[in-house]
Amino acid sequence: MGMAWMFFSIDADGDIPIYEQIVRQVKLAVADGILVGGQMVPSVRQLASDLAINSNTIARAYQELQSDHVLEPLRGRGMVVRRDAMKRCTKARNSLVAESVRRALADALAGGMTTTELRELFETELDRQSAIIEKAKYVSGNGNA
Repeated sequence: MGMAWMFFSIDADGDIPIYEQIVRQVKLAVADGILVGGQMVPSVRQLASDLAINSNTIARAYQELQSDHVLEPLRGRGMVVRRDAMKRCTKARNSLVAESVRRALADALAGGMTTTELRELFETELDRQSAIIEKAKYVSGNGNA
């Protein structure tokens, strides 16, 4: 149960509220298959301790995840990832990425970049990021190499 949470990165000084960072990262972990339907998640108290965050912040994130049909309570056991959460989280991830791409494109075009320059930059960065991900999979033992 604890392994998936080790990948979370909380920016206490950032513009995005901490509870929202947790919500986003849980949704991304579900979309990526790191957290799966039926999997127990740490208790509010445990996650607050693990991430050194106020338990009210974790509770707020869990409440939002429950409202968004990502987590559900299991009577007497705690919270689990809903079995139907992956589709919903994948859609949310795709929307989040699309919005980031739209903003980046708007900024680049407003800054004078040409579509050719943008395509070249995109291809270069896509190749670079793909290589980083593949290396991380290989190092962690999750790759096919």
